[in-house]
Amino acid sequence: MNKKKIFLADTGLIYSAAIWGATFYLVKDSLGALNPVVLVGYRFLLASFIILPYLIIKKINIFHNIKSGLLLGILLWLLYVPQTVGLKYTTASNSGFITGLFIVFVPLFSYLIFKEFPSFMKLISVILATIGLWILTGGLKEINIGDIFTLGAAVAYSLHLLFAGKIMKKKNNPYLLNFQQFFFVGIFSIIFSLFAKYPLSGLSRSSINVILFLAIFPTITAFVVQLEAQKFTSSLKVAVIFSLEPVFAAIFSWTLGGETFKISGIIGGSFIVSAMILSEMRLEKIKKFYINYKK
Repeated sequence: MNKKKIFLADTGLIYSAAIWGATFYLVKDSLGALNPVVLVGYRFLLASFIILPYLIIKKINIFHNIKSGLLLGILLWLLYVPQTVGLKYTTASNSGFITGLFIVFVPLFSYLIFKEFPSFMKLISVILATIGLWILTGGLKEINIGDIFTLGAAVAYSLHLLFAGKIMKKKNNPYLLNFQQFFFVGIFSIIFSLFAKYPLSGLSRSSINVILFLAIFPTITAFVVQLEAQKFTSSLKVAVIFSLEPVFAAIFSWTLGGETFKISGIIGGSFIVSAMILSEMRLEKIKKFYINYKK
């Protein structure tokens, strides 16, 4: 496969991880009384409406391959909403660690669903990233109902990565697929909010600006990059790169959020970065390097 395309795909995935890691600290004080699930609804609906004119201009049938868009939309909704609900009952550190367990579920479901077993080096990178995540977030404290919701979100995250990878390998249009999944996430979130009796009003000027920012950067740009990149790289490699998200979150919390610098952040982040580098390496090349070094 073209090395330049693989490099660009990896760079794009790092961008997605960085923008997702930065998002919380950029918008956390700007939402006012807006319910988080309602925010998800507005964010993804707006993102779908922004993409729609492009599809119309290009004369792309928005119903083409709609089943794939619906599947990804359901999985993406099962990531965002249970995670949001779970945060009401659990700690941020628990949520961060459990959500990050998607990196463990990706190889597990890859084998159970598609009978694909990852290479030895990829498995080692998963173990390293999980250890780094534990150190970075502080691991689990007390387990509660919120953790169960969050675990479900992690499962959905892993399945989303796997199915998105399979769908994009068939050369599907990332803009069309994102329009479809964004639209379904937005609609499902608004319906959920109505049943839960969450107020759909309460939009201030600052919250509108935040929704616009969220729709464009961590939604449209990040997910378009992800789907395009998944044409050229494996879902497990995507998972390893996305495990950098809490590393970027920690960096932004120190630089922008004014939070206390912690040595555990450096250690945990180093494990995760090492995992990403190791995922690029092959055991045969390491053995060859070692033999040549011994000589």
